[in-house]
Amino acid sequence: QVQLVESGGGLVQPGGSLRLSCAASGSFFTVNTMGWYRQGPGKQREWVASIRSGGSTNYADSVKGRFTASRDNAKNTLYLQMNSLQPEDTAVYYCRAWMQRSAWSAQSEYWGRGTQVTVSS
Repeated sequence: QVQLVESGGGLVQPGGSLRLSCAASGSFFTVNTMGWYRQGPGKQREWVASIRSGGSTNYADSVKGRFTASRDNAKNTLYLQMNSLQPEDTAVYYCRAWMQRSAWSAQSEYWGRGTQVTVSS
């Protein structure tokens, strides 16, 4: 069974920082592109950032310059460093990963269950 588990969420004041983690566990051959999504209250889920296995990244305009995605392939862990947080960043943050169960399998999509980030004074 493959699982993605997010951690690091919490309550932070405007202008503060948080670092989210997403650890992949279980039986799999490779972890390919990973990404972060978020869903605020009453809003649709939106893409935040993505990072390929080689380390190249892409960001939504709303977080560009403030958030940084990274990964430790040896630990199968994805990170999101969030700086200069604002109330509009309040959301449940979800980890997404494309993985192969074996060398002969097609990629499959996996999601974590989310971690709450609340930005409030």
